[in-house]
Amino acid sequence: MDLHTAAPGPDADGITTTTVDGIRTVLAPRSGLLSAGLLFRVGRADETLPTSGITHLVEHLALHRHGLGDLHYNGTTGALHTHFHVTGTTADVVEYLNGVCAALRDLPMERLETEKEILRTEAAGKSRGPGHAATLWRYGSRSYGLTSYAEVGLHHLTADQVRAWAQTRFTAGNAVLWITGDTVPEGLDLRLPAGAWHPVPAATSALPATPAHFRGEEGGVVLTAVLPRSTEAGLFADVLGKELFRELRQKGGYSYTATADYSPRDADHATLTAYADALPQKQDALVGAFVDVFAKLRAGRIEQSDLDAVRAGALAQFETPELAARMLPGHAVDVLLRHRTPTVAEAKAEIEAVTVADLRRVAQDVWADALMQVPGRGVDWAGLEPAPTDSPDLVDGRRHPAVEDPGVFLRLAEDGVSRVSPGQRVTVRYDACSLMQVYPDGARHLVGHDGFTVTVEPTLYHRITPAELAVIDAAVPPSAVVAMPPRDPSRIPRPAGPAPAAAPARRSIWFTVLLWVLGLPGLIIGGSALLLAMALGDSHDRIPQENAQHLLNWLFLAGAFLIPWAVCLDRRVKGKN
Repeated sequence: MDLHTAAPGPDADGITTTTVDGIRTVLAPRSGLLSAGLLFRVGRADETLPTSGITHLVEHLALHRHGLGDLHYNGTTGALHTHFHVTGTTADVVEYLNGVCAALRDLPMERLETEKEILRTEAAGKSRGPGHAATLWRYGSRSYGLTSYAEVGLHHLTADQVRAWAQTRFTAGNAVLWITGDTVPEGLDLRLPAGAWHPVPAATSALPATPAHFRGEEGGVVLTAVLPRSTEAGLFADVLGKELFRELRQKGGYSYTATADYSPRDADHATLTAYADALPQKQDALVGAFVDVFAKLRAGRIEQSDLDAVRAGALAQFETPELAARMLPGHAVDVLLRHRTPTVAEAKAEIEAVTVADLRRVAQDVWADALMQVPGRGVDWAGLEPAPTDSPDLVDGRRHPAVEDPGVFLRLAEDGVSRVSPGQRVTVRYDACSLMQVYPDGARHLVGHDGFTVTVEPTLYHRITPAELAVIDAAVPPSAVVAMPPRDPSRIPRPAGPAPAAAPARRSIWFTVLLWVLGLPGLIIGGSALLLAMALGDSHDRIPQENAQHLLNWLFLAGAFLIPWAVCLDRRVKGKN
């Protein structure tokens, strides 16, 4: 069913706007093969931790029936949108788009468990970018912070849940279509539920203040900041990248990669990311040089030649042939997010108007919102506060010491649970719990909105009763609860047992026996002779008597020395056994 409204004609930049089966559609001509993309305003930031992965799962199910072939197509799931795109002949594009929409109307649920396994395999082999941890520290376990988590919903999502998500999010009213042609191809059938457009979710926050820093494991430095979308911020990212490369690679020799990026986050905000790597022995020097680059730019020491160079590069993009078609995917995303795209003339004028003073202001804004990941010691000296690694308070509940270490304990209360260990205390309030995984063996794993986690393992703590677990289960919102399958007994943690007894010291036993054999007769004979000599007094055969007496004295002394030694060794052997 090819229902589309007549287009009034292209705008000043060569882009035509129309509708196809109720879907907003943008067109721009391009030579060669046809390309098209179907965008939906749904992504990982729209999910919750218990349902994370549901959008990606719908995307995979929708593409399953396309199978093998030479057609160049794919699907991607981002933070805010899901994109099905294709390049081929007109017939290929029509077949692909029709197939995607047919699958969305009737997902192949017989493939549900198989696609879950495929997604888990995909995640296991996927490498993350250097700044992936920053989203968790900045946003916590909701909205954009979900992109830092595994898709934990894949373990339990049901067919009904997946089907309902597709029927409410993958709708005509929540979609935008782009095609690199001057007309809509014949034969398109993109019928979907009408639905409504879903606004972008509000960004959550887990940072009490910025600028801040946290310790990361990667061998480099990452700085992220959220800024208003603007032309000057985009140009600043290019200038920053040049300065980082010059100072950290060419001059300092600390880094192989030193770069910066500007990416729109939503209709109104963008994320700036700066990254530089280094070997372990150079990381402290890298951190100092990295901070110095930002201090320089914040002070306005920006080379006019750098601004001119990045300005020339930005303007050059408008000189490419078939510009409207090249801009079309980005324009479609702006339409989807309801962000007004400036015309080419407006964009050029904005680029020409940017000054060094504008870039200095952006540098100051970046530093004010900075979240910096460092590989070693902190950067408090640079004015960045440590991001929280502890909760601000503890719940007032019953104390449960750890079996292995009484210095570690849980507090279970009616409003939350806390875990205290030397140097750290963490609390998850039940009304601010994003996820609770419930295991049949009694374990509860809770994740707070701020990203902090507490695991209640009854095997590892004293006196956790079923009644206390029931209080937790009743208090956590049902939407946050995920029932987990039974764990293999080998995966249930147990307290470490007592250290194995040492093997008997056989050589010490025999040595002790020898000492008793030698020492006891000497002590008896020598002692008896000594007492006898004292009783008899002086003798006329004095010299032989003295010689014998000396020998007996030595026997007595030897016995007096060997017997205590034997007793000590005997006690040590008993202690080991």
